[in-house]
Amino acid sequence: ARHENLSNEIERVKKENDNMQIELRYLKGEDIQSLHHKELMSIEDALENGLTRVRERRMEIYRMAKDNFADKERLLEDENKRLSYKFQQVMDMQMPCSYRVQPIQPNLHDRF
Repeated sequence: ARHENLSNEIERVKKENDNMQIELRYLKGEDIQSLHHKELMSIEDALENGLTRVRERRMEIYRMAKDNFADKERLLEDENKRLSYKFQQVMDMQMPCSYRVQPIQPNLHDRF
């Protein structure tokens, strides 16, 4: 009895696999000449639903990438500010006093 149950289960799984292979071919657009209008409509609906889910997932990935890019941009801006501040500190330590250059000739615009 157990052997017969296993044989029946194997046969059922084989049939299910065959049906899924046929359905996959239909979804790929293969072997659809023998299908009737109602069957074609069912396949078309399944494809449209799948396409909608694919587009939604693609947009979700796009939004996540965009958010990730914005986060990285903020981190880089913060790092740039931090490094600019450190650079300015180093420059200030190297030149403790500032020199003011006096012009040799007066500014001609001041006369008018």
